[in-house]
Amino acid sequence: MMLRSLSADFLKIRGKGIWFLIFLAPIGLVAMQALNYGLRLDYLMKQYADDLWGALIRDTTIFVPIALYLGVTLVSSLVANVEHQMSSWKQLLALPISRTAVFSAKFTLCFLLLAVSCLLLPAFTVILGLILGFDGAGIPVWDILRMGFSPLLAVLPMLALELWLSLSFRNQALPVTIGVTAAIVSPFTLQLSEWFPLNWPTFGYTGPHASWFIGAGVICGAIIMILGLIHFNRKDVE
Repeated sequence: MMLRSLSADFLKIRGKGIWFLIFLAPIGLVAMQALNYGLRLDYLMKQYADDLWGALIRDTTIFVPIALYLGVTLVSSLVANVEHQMSSWKQLLALPISRTAVFSAKFTLCFLLLAVSCLLLPAFTVILGLILGFDGAGIPVWDILRMGFSPLLAVLPMLALELWLSLSFRNQALPVTIGVTAAIVSPFTLQLSEWFPLNWPTFGYTGPHASWFIGAGVICGAIIMILGLIHFNRKDVE
């Protein structure tokens, strides 16, 4: 039942600009590094000669949490707005499909869309490195994949919260404000405890205990999703 709802949701987002955002985020991040290396190529090649791939990954990873918070916010809002704009909640929930399946399908849709973006980021990063002349035989495949997917798992609580709020309110001002604020503030919260929730995507990739923050993201994301699901199941629709 959830798979049928998920399939329908994929059809609904056609022509909504969501796929454009999914591709734009990794292209934008890699384009910034292309500009950075293009302007200072000789200097950076000498500076990072011992670990060119590692330096490129580190320089890119700095911006991944910001992009993820914005991505989570926009994707959740756009997915929810498909139903809000068409005022189709009553028709949708009148179908022989449970609210649990509807909510779970929309969460899965958002996660899969973000996962595609996080898969494209490592791919585009590898392409950039090869264009810059990095050693193709020395590509740190595991580190490049972690650059995309570790922060994604650590940001699941924000995804669950944003989707919950986006589905609950027709006016998207509150969830969008929360998400954009989180994206803007996140670089400055690194001065706080590493366990501050906005820091989890960063420390989910870096540091000796990255797996702790990934685990915390998955567990807290599941808890918030369940709370959102309970509220969605009990909420009256318009």
